[in-house]
Amino acid sequence: MDRFALVLVIIGALNWLLVGLFRYDLVANIFGGQTEPLSRIVYSLVGIAGIYCISFLFREREVHSKPDNVQ
Repeated sequence: MDRFALVLVIIGALNWLLVGLFRYDLVANIFGGQTEPLSRIVYSLVGIAGIYCISFLFREREVHSKPDNVQ
């Protein structure tokens, strides 16, 4: 679930980069416009993934210990 959410957030970030630099909305272009149902679904999934990723800020990091034979 974490990776799926991160992939969606990255897609959204790249789309916003294109909008910011080139005024080009890739999602809208692929699905026929910003108001098309498929575009709205993608935008909604990206937004939900962004909200989910907020939880990453409050999670404890896993500590990986080195094996004994590694220096």
